[in-house]
Amino acid sequence: MFERHRRIAWLILGMAFFGVEASAQGLFDKVKGTLGDLPALGGGSDTTGLPTDTVASGLREALQVATDRAVAQLGRSGGFVDSERFHIPLPGVLADAQGVLRMAGLSAMADDLELRMNRAAEQAVPLAGDLFKQAIAALSFDDVMAIYNGPDDAATQYLERTTGDTLEERMRPIIDEALADAGAVQVFDQLTSKVSSLPMLGSLSGTLDDHVLEQASGALFAFVASEEKAIRENPTQRTTELLRTVFGGG
Repeated sequence: MFERHRRIAWLILGMAFFGVEASAQGLFDKVKGTLGDLPALGGGSDTTGLPTDTVASGLREALQVATDRAVAQLGRSGGFVDSERFHIPLPGVLADAQGVLRMAGLSAMADDLELRMNRAAEQAVPLAGDLFKQAIAALSFDDVMAIYNGPDDAATQYLERTTGDTLEERMRPIIDEALADAGAVQVFDQLTSKVSSLPMLGSLSGTLDDHVLEQASGALFAFVASEEKAIRENPTQRTTELLRTVFGGG
């Protein structure tokens, strides 16, 4: 029984790494029904005749649906703007000086800049979909077992390790263009010029596009990490019989 549970666990943790929620219960049940009794991880097939490749395909299909959902949540209109957790703040000293900016009559300009930054992030996030798809295709049995036996964010670490650099490379031109088209760069330059003349405010470091890129990519991985941890630790997130069997009913 213990060995069977471990076989099931690699499938569920693979799904958990993209934080599938209660609305995706049908997907878990579909995969459960399709795969039936899982074969040994050593390859080939078991007595049911189900090839290991079929099991892997079922996992990747489930992960792809979960990835699409994660990207859609941050990549939709309002994904950053309306998010309490992932809303991108003004960079550096501007974020720390909201009161001073308001007193100086610059709050409207600062609010406009912040809105344009978040809209740019929303436009760039959908590019992650293809990269996540590639990471799913490359996920090996060893990767899945390492995720299962690893820390709370092991799946997120895998995702960031395999896609992080390329993700930022592909998101950067989209963010640059979105900021330029929205006039955010001009607003940033104007605001920076005005702030530099105010007493008690430090200088700004870095560029606007660097700030938005770092915040946007970081939000994607933070989203995955929190959902992964919830599946591992929170019984209310175990939304199917299969999850409760592996991790406990709570």
